[in-house]
Amino acid sequence: MPKSRYEASKGAIRRYLASQDDIRIRMAADGRKETIKAAADEAGQSVNTYILQAIEERMQREQAQDAQLPDA
Repeated sequence: MPKSRYEASKGAIRRYLASQDDIRIRMAADGRKETIKAAADEAGQSVNTYILQAIEERMQREQAQDAQLPDA
């Protein structure tokens, strides 16, 4: 019996999620989550993309700073 579209979709979602890594972020319930969501919306990005971009930019800044430090 052929798979229904629903079953095929579930399988595709499972395969996609299996190809991804997860990192859970916890924060105080002080409104920061909503602030981050609003900033991501303003940037036209998902929260995930917004956070990943922020991490990447920080890592690049730190690498540039490390490259400028004289060897001890």
